Amino acid sequence: MPSPRSADHPAVSPPQRDTVDALISQTQRLRGGLDAVRRDTVADLSGTDDAQVRWQRALCELAVHQLDDLGRHLGELREGLPAAPSETVEPSETVDHPEAVDHPEPEADATAGAPARSEAAGHAPTGRGSLLSRVGSAEWNLLTDEVTWSDELCRIFGRDPGDGGLTLDELPSWVFSEDQPILTAMVTDCLVDGKPIDGEFRVVREDEVVRTVHMAGEPVLDTDSSTASMWAVLRDVSELRRSERAVRESRDTLRHQRRIARTERRLAVEVQEAVLPPWRGSLRLPARDGFPGAGPAADGAALDLAAHYLPSESSAQIGGDWYDALELPDGQTLLSVGGLTGHGVTATCGMAMLLGAVRGMAVAGIEPGTLMGRLNQLLAVSSQPALVGAVCGQYDPRTRTLVWAQAGHPAPLLFRGGTGRPLRSPDGVLLGATAGAAYTQSEERLEPGDLLVLHTGRLARDTEGATERLLALAPRLTAAHGAQECVRTVAEAFGDEPRENDACVLIARVTGARA
Repeated sequence: MPSPRSADHPAVSPPQRDTVDALISQTQRLRGGLDAVRRDTVADLSGTDDAQVRWQRALCELAVHQLDDLGRHLGELREGLPAAPSETVEPSETVDHPEAVDHPEPEADATAGAPARSEAAGHAPTGRGSLLSRVGSAEWNLLTDEVTWSDELCRIFGRDPGDGGLTLDELPSWVFSEDQPILTAMVTDCLVDGKPIDGEFRVVREDEVVRTVHMAGEPVLDTDSSTASMWAVLRDVSELRRSERAVRESRDTLRHQRRIARTERRLAVEVQEAVLPPWRGSLRLPARDGFPGAGPAADGAALDLAAHYLPSESSAQIGGDWYDALELPDGQTLLSVGGLTGHGVTATCGMAMLLGAVRGMAVAGIEPGTLMGRLNQLLAVSSQPALVGAVCGQYDPRTRTLVWAQAGHPAPLLFRGGTGRPLRSPDGVLLGATAGAAYTQSEERLEPGDLLVLHTGRLARDTEGATERLLALAPRLTAAHGAQECVRTVAEAFGDEPRENDACVLIARVTGARA
């Protein structure tokens, strides 16, 4: 049996990926241009007020962080997109973009051109709802112990601006214990070694709200080049970090789900290949030179058999379709096709159970109509309810007679003399639909050279359309030299069909010449 094709990663339209790549490239260009702006800004403002220089430099640094966050966002977005067929990316891999880092805050367009304030502390201008409403500034004077916080920074910390800011001694008590060493190291490096500040820590406000704060600052030198104060810009990045965590968790969940899906698909394929008939090419049943109760001439009425499994358009999951041909102890041949609703391991295991039951009851001599009724009873007590469409027939080579029953399934097609027609269907609803449903059976006398086509109705999106297209193949099928050639003809006609579900086709040709 041909194995269904693999498609763990569905294709994505090129414009999606191209658009994200273009945005990443544009962000990288902006990031490079901003470095030049920072250098020019510092040079142009070298003779102006120190507070104004600090504030302009802080705005540039803030823009840098915003572009870095945007780069991260786009990198995460690109990694989350399924890969195109020509560039499949495993979910465990990461996309390497030097500047592609996490996610932007929702309002990332409000600062780069903001006017500078000339106040001594260089406080940020306020704008309710703007980015700058989440940015504040602070200065700690080491000579006078004076602390100056902007109103925006007080609000970030949940403090009344009238209460003023926190001293460097008070600030650590508001910081998470795990983050206190980070704050201590940044302040020490700034005040002792004159290093700039750039880091994050979490604070717990008096109202027990937790905020994540990014702090960027620098020492302010006195005339003798000693550190007189420390100045910093603090940005509330709580929502940004929260969204990043959500994205990471979603990505991890997606990777886990993909691993599970791949494992389930592999198990489904293994179950399917273990249960469906192992024969390839054509099969002759009965396989013996003669069969019980048959005379020498009856051997010419055996069946030449071939089958094919056609996977769905995506093949992300394997369905519960089956085909089967089995020689029974009394010399008859069991023919069956069918399919369960659903996909994956559950469907293939259900298929295995039903196919085993069909074989067992047929070997025990139960006729197709009764067999269908008992399958329906079996589904009624199953812990995994399902709807099943099926056809089951028993062919007697001694009389060239087919006795068959169906359960909500397309009838077999009989091809003879260059034309084809569906067999007249006996009564029978889908298995599992109604408890106690009755199933009748029909009988058809076949002739040497006749061709039976049994299919699961899913060769095309429209079952009736599939039947009509099969009947249109009648001249080619009846002129074919064997069942295997007929299967190739059907596979060519339906192989590229955009099916939503898997499909099976089983072809049986009565051997021998016409009388």
